[in-house]
Amino acid sequence: MGRRGPRLPELVLTDAERETLEGWARRPKTAQALALRARIVLACASGMSNMDVSRELRVSPPTVTKWRRRFVDDRLEGLSDEPRPGAPRTITDQQVEQVINKTLEEAPPHRDTHWSTRSMAEAVGMSQTAISRIWRAFDLKPHLVQTWKLSTDPEFVGKVRDVVGLYLDPPENALVLCVDEKSQMQAIDRTAPILPVMPTTPARMTRDYVRNGTTSLFAALDVATGTVISQHHRRHRHQEFLKFLKTIDNNTPADLDLHLICDNYATHKTPAVKKWLLRHPRFHVHFTPTSASWLNLVERFFAELTNRKLRRSAHRSVAALEADVRAWINDWNNDPTPFVWTKTTDEILESIANYCQRINDSAH
Repeated sequence: MGRRGPRLPELVLTDAERETLEGWARRPKTAQALALRARIVLACASGMSNMDVSRELRVSPPTVTKWRRRFVDDRLEGLSDEPRPGAPRTITDQQVEQVINKTLEEAPPHRDTHWSTRSMAEAVGMSQTAISRIWRAFDLKPHLVQTWKLSTDPEFVGKVRDVVGLYLDPPENALVLCVDEKSQMQAIDRTAPILPVMPTTPARMTRDYVRNGTTSLFAALDVATGTVISQHHRRHRHQEFLKFLKTIDNNTPADLDLHLICDNYATHKTPAVKKWLLRHPRFHVHFTPTSASWLNLVERFFAELTNRKLRRSAHRSVAALEADVRAWINDWNNDPTPFVWTKTTDEILESIANYCQRINDSAH
């Protein structure tokens, strides 16, 4: 016989409490901590067990237990944070709510694009320190903005299933290669030597620099091993892409099929490229959806190259840049790190659907 847990406190809502909780949970601009607590209480009131609520809302069981008991003991007031030890509060809940509502719902003065601690302090008659503490407590960051872009490819779902299927269930007797170009890599030289790291002082470099030309890196990442086939070209046309396809052909076992994951750049689809692919039937090209470069794992390799080599290096010529990058890639291939794809297609589509729902809700 399984062990029985502690008896759950009975949780029954009045009509007024239910209406208030549903408003907190549904209102797009409610502080997310309070919205989550409201959803926990509503789920508990529907008769769900703590474990079921935990799985449904993706929170820990102790979190469910905490807010269930707090509500039973103190009702709606129990969902606010408990006072901390120290000096008595000088800012009331009404003042905090005013700051939050202004931050989320009102435009700042003077046609500014966003609130600052100074402008908010002037608007509500509080100190900048108080505004900063309130924003930190509710994880509000008016000074930050994140960019996003959703693919409008009519074949989005099919292409995602195709590419993710190659990652999670690669075909036998074949290599899966993520192929792309890192174009316009600049050979940049600083106008003064880079100063090394010292105790209490980070490395330092001048803001101004000299451009010494550009190059493009063509790369094919082997998903299984993490090794990279690479080639530099000064131009970025279909002729260069054809040369790189031939390089891939010469540097992979001839008895294996090659599944190439590429983006929709025009040079990948020219008549000359299509004719070459027809003459080499072991090449199978899979295109990612438009505006979905995140599906191509070679972008993750390019991020490593940028962060670990390009961002803090200096080169007096394109040839020096190319030699430096080749040496870095050779070291990478001596101890390659494969990037492991974990999300299924259904998880990706669910995540995008949830994000679209948030966008729609925020418009009301």
